[in-house]
Amino acid sequence: MTHTKTYSVTKHIPSAPLPKTAGAFLWHFTKRHGKAFGTITFLMMFWSANEALYPYFIKMFIDAIVNYTGEDTIPWDVLKTPFWAVVISFVVMEIAMRIMGIFMLYTLPKFRADMRMQVLQYVKGHSLSYFTSNFAGTIATRIHDIPRSADTLMENLLDHVFSIIMAFIFSSIILYFVSPLFTAMMIVWCVFHMGVTFYFMPELRQKSKTHANAVSRMQGDTVDCISNMTVVRLFAKGSQELKRLVRSQNNEIEKSIIAGWAYQKVNMLRGVGGIAFIVGVIFVLVKGYQENWVSVGDFPLVAMTIFTILSLIWHLSMNMQALFKDLGTISAGLALLNTPHEVNDLPEAKALSVTQGAIDIKDLQFSYRKTIPLFKDLSLSIKSGESVGLVGFSGSGKTTFVNLLLRFFEAQKGSIMIDGQEITHVTQDSLRSNIAMIPQDPSLFHRSLMDNIRYGKEGASDEDVIKASKLAHCHDFIKDLEDGYETLVGERGLKLSGGQRQRIAIARAILKNAPILVLDEATSALDSVTEKYIQESLQEIMKGRTTIVIAHRLSTLSSVDRIVVFDNGKILEQGSQEDLLRNKDSAFSQLWALQNEGFLPDKRA
Repeated sequence: MTHTKTYSVTKHIPSAPLPKTAGAFLWHFTKRHGKAFGTITFLMMFWSANEALYPYFIKMFIDAIVNYTGEDTIPWDVLKTPFWAVVISFVVMEIAMRIMGIFMLYTLPKFRADMRMQVLQYVKGHSLSYFTSNFAGTIATRIHDIPRSADTLMENLLDHVFSIIMAFIFSSIILYFVSPLFTAMMIVWCVFHMGVTFYFMPELRQKSKTHANAVSRMQGDTVDCISNMTVVRLFAKGSQELKRLVRSQNNEIEKSIIAGWAYQKVNMLRGVGGIAFIVGVIFVLVKGYQENWVSVGDFPLVAMTIFTILSLIWHLSMNMQALFKDLGTISAGLALLNTPHEVNDLPEAKALSVTQGAIDIKDLQFSYRKTIPLFKDLSLSIKSGESVGLVGFSGSGKTTFVNLLLRFFEAQKGSIMIDGQEITHVTQDSLRSNIAMIPQDPSLFHRSLMDNIRYGKEGASDEDVIKASKLAHCHDFIKDLEDGYETLVGERGLKLSGGQRQRIAIARAILKNAPILVLDEATSALDSVTEKYIQESLQEIMKGRTTIVIAHRLSTLSSVDRIVVFDNGKILEQGSQEDLLRNKDSAFSQLWALQNEGFLPDKRA
């Protein structure tokens, strides 16, 4: 029976910044599993010793046979020493390898998981602008590539690099007792062979990294195309998308060929060195035998050792190429870590405690581009339990205002306080856990409807989920589905209609039961009948909660306590709908007159 341990997320959250370079990054995680990797390294030495000793045991066999001068049949006593040496060496090596395999069986998955979780934890801390500026496919590929390449690299280091280096050391010692000349020749060849490898290492690493970036870009373009397949078909742009992917693929092929030629150049130089080494060893062996300082048994010892080491070192250098590729992939992936977080929790940040839900914004200044400020000295106070509607043309600052409240972006100046607590002095998770938002275009996970609604409150019972779905008027359509609440909704919820997704998002926000509620045109995708029922539910939910409503249909603001009119990042006016409409010259009255079938136009006529 197989036993597995549950992976603890919180246990592996980094308490300090992760290293930004590939070598330091790998060492950081290797140290975290130091005892296991130390044991694996020790056990690997048994394989190295066996590889070095085996030719020596063959020499013992041959010397025993050649030097035997007795009867025609060679007695067991003459051969038993080399025989038992071979058997014992092989058995000990085999036991050590099996124990090492068990250690690797448990260590490497934990090593990968530890790395993956810490990288994901760091990436999760990036601001909203980071995720809107980068392909989701590229980010996911790099998060996947880092632990995968690190796992391959560690196996290469242990199975090939370390074991071959130790076999080389043991073999050099044994050859020294035959003749220091053979040891010297082997060391000179090895220095040349690895010298060529390390000399070209920067070039190989850089070209491998460039190729890895091209692969990530190609995968990102592919994911971008697939995730927008509906748009591609609506505009009949399949051929154009294929051309775009062909460009990405051609770029990847070009970078792959450039990297491949760099490796071939190195292999040619190493091949010349290997041929010279073999010719030199054969010449010295023959000369030594002629001069009687090389025995018959030394021939297989030297030849087997030389050819074994030649093969192992060549194999090592080839694995170094794979190692450089993995280092290049890890370095490319570490761009995720080299990008600093734009929004950070202060070291002394505390959890936000909301008792009233009062919001105070003072002298707020923010700009997406430093030269063009959107908000300049913006101030606004929202009382506890007050409902406030935000209106204005597209780009006037309504959504940015909410994003700053949620701290998706960092204001350059000014303060935002909730119940007297500056939001930059509290943790981001505690801030957002106290705010429920229903976006205009909700996104769902490719999970069951039950899981998507329960996302609003971890550990909520099925009864609580169903109660929230009834308030959001989505229970009826859910129960009519074949799998009911266990129905998978597809990527981003695309198996559902826009109205159904919006109702699921409303149910999720209802279940969250946060003291501050943000509605971003929350009923825009609903039919008029369903909207009427949901508006009644929302009115009930809004009672006793501080509520911010972003609206393009001004008629939906009839029940809010106050309306705030934005224009180009400034608050033009504020007041109740009745008071603002009473003044025919007010900005809100002009917006009311401009609205078309209940909706505001995108900009002034």
